[in-house]
Amino acid sequence: MALSKHALLHSFAVGVSCLALGYFLAKRTIPIPSFHTRLLPHSHSHSHSPPPSPSLAAGPHATLMHHVEVLADQFDDFKMVLVVRNDLKMGKGKVAAQCSHATLGLYKKVFYRAPKALQRWEMCSQVKVVTRVESEEEMFFLQTRAKTMKLPCHITVDAGRTQISPNSKTVLAILGPANLVDEITGSLKLL
Repeated sequence: MALSKHALLHSFAVGVSCLALGYFLAKRTIPIPSFHTRLLPHSHSHSHSPPPSPSLAAGPHATLMHHVEVLADQFDDFKMVLVVRNDLKMGKGKVAAQCSHATLGLYKKVFYRAPKALQRWEMCSQVKVVTRVESEEEMFFLQTRAKTMKLPCHITVDAGRTQISPNSKTVLAILGPANLVDEITGSLKLL
């Protein structure tokens, strides 16, 4: 059954209108930081000279840029490692929820402070590796190492409504260049 010229033209116009509407709604509701491009030098070299210190960001969410933003110019391969406390004996669903909280918590932490690093991670297919530790002390040790290496990290604290005690630290998330994150978590066993 052939469509009339009028029906075809109408369908095309509706399609283009929907595309334009979707584009403008996305631009309006998803804040995409563009201020980072004028804050940091555009160096694509892989030199080991010390990177410049992060600058103060301008804009509605002004905050100090995270050091990992500088690393996004020096490294291509980024990943996130989630470190789960195995000693808490969480169920599979609980672990999945806590890993989701940790991923989102870290993402929100660096959204404005390191947008280029997030973009680099997204271009690497948002690699996430889930590992385990056997104690809170091990988790804090890894967090200290990440902070020493100036990599962003986030620890999820559980509300304690279901399986575990309130204020239990459940998952540590670390984001950065794969080789640097591996220096911290490379010896851990997969969950």
